[in-house]
Amino acid sequence: RNLPHLSYSASPTRQSRNELRSSSMAADHLAGTPIQLGPRYNQATQIGRFKHFLDLSDPRCLFPTTFLGMSVGEARQVLVDANATPHIVQARPETIPDQVWLANKIYTSTIHPDTGEKIPQPFRMSGFALYGSPIVVGMLLPNPTGSIGQIVFWQWANHTHNACVNYSNRNATSPTSVSGMAMGYTAAVGTSVSIAVGLGQVLNRAVLSQATKTMLARLIVYPSVATANIVNLVLMRYSELSTGIHIKDGEGVVRGSSQLAAQQAILDTAITRVVLPMPLLLLPAAGMNAVEKFTNVLTRRPSLRIPINAAFCVGAFVAGLPFALSLFPQSGDILASKLEPKFRNLLDSNGRPVERFNYNKGL
Repeated sequence: RNLPHLSYSASPTRQSRNELRSSSMAADHLAGTPIQLGPRYNQATQIGRFKHFLDLSDPRCLFPTTFLGMSVGEARQVLVDANATPHIVQARPETIPDQVWLANKIYTSTIHPDTGEKIPQPFRMSGFALYGSPIVVGMLLPNPTGSIGQIVFWQWANHTHNACVNYSNRNATSPTSVSGMAMGYTAAVGTSVSIAVGLGQVLNRAVLSQATKTMLARLIVYPSVATANIVNLVLMRYSELSTGIHIKDGEGVVRGSSQLAAQQAILDTAITRVVLPMPLLLLPAAGMNAVEKFTNVLTRRPSLRIPINAAFCVGAFVAGLPFALSLFPQSGDILASKLEPKFRNLLDSNGRPVERFNYNKGL
């Protein structure tokens, strides 16, 4: 459907581009500006959430002007115009024009929903796989020399990236000091690297046969990575647990900060961090076994072993990210009865009891 009343044009003039760029810069600091339409797909279903996070993690959103034909500033302007048009705002998702959904996809993948600021590219979900893949490949490829320095480096790089992603996609309604963030980063990365590296070193020093060590190594990799991911997440978002996060009623009104809602938000996010490594640790090994069993590619060209293994690692990362994120909707929902007593007897603007609240779970 064409929308002649929307100001976006596929080929805006230089003046309009400058105006849009200015409005985009202003938007970076307008926390809570109501210009997003919300998810396109039904968030009550697993497939709907998967489609939503597939959009959110689309690497093309890192360079939307080049790959999608619309800049972040232009996307914001489309959404501003759409929100000023009642028949679009109130329409069913399937009747909203694709142009508006494209703008929503670009904007929501770039702008933090609480702060209204741009998330740095490497720490967006659309950049997680692109920037994280080299690290993942470095971690999962064989280490012939068994160098502890190489292991520590890749673990440090991995958990530093994870810490920055966790912080950049947190619920930002609770304040975090610079010193608190620095202490959280140091503790998160230090603990995570210690867990990941320490278990491997303990196993290497154990008096066991090589076959037993190999079997145990495969068994402990996943729990060690999952545990490190959880520790990283909790420490980088600890301020949410101590001060609580904003919760809203059904009318979108902030009713206060809840520590119990923060606990639920971080618990749900921690579960996604437990699931996220599964494809990375299972699919590359299964893929390489299939290549070796059903083809003679590696026999004829052994030099392809590392590139093929790396390709499986990247593919597992790209596919596993939206799947893990889709376990829970980004907008959490919680009963008033599960919150602090001060939230259990509140009334909305019509005098009706508020029975449910929602919050930004973070990613």
